[in-house]
Amino acid sequence: MANPFDDPDGRFVVLVNSEGQHSLWPEYVAVPQGWTTTFGASDRAACIEHINASWTDMRPLSLVAQMDQAG
Repeated sequence: MANPFDDPDGRFVVLVNSEGQHSLWPEYVAVPQGWTTTFGASDRAACIEHINASWTDMRPLSLVAQMDQAG
């Protein structure tokens, strides 16, 4: 079986967890606990475009908060 994340014709959603991390996720797969759908369902390219526009700081939110407190 091919990797469903690489399906150019697939339908996807974008998930975000409590740390602000984003994930491309096949529409037909159940959303894992701790993740929320924030975009889609749409084609793979639109979801990746959304991730690239939305997730500009790769640091987990807890690290951002820790660095803000230290600095």
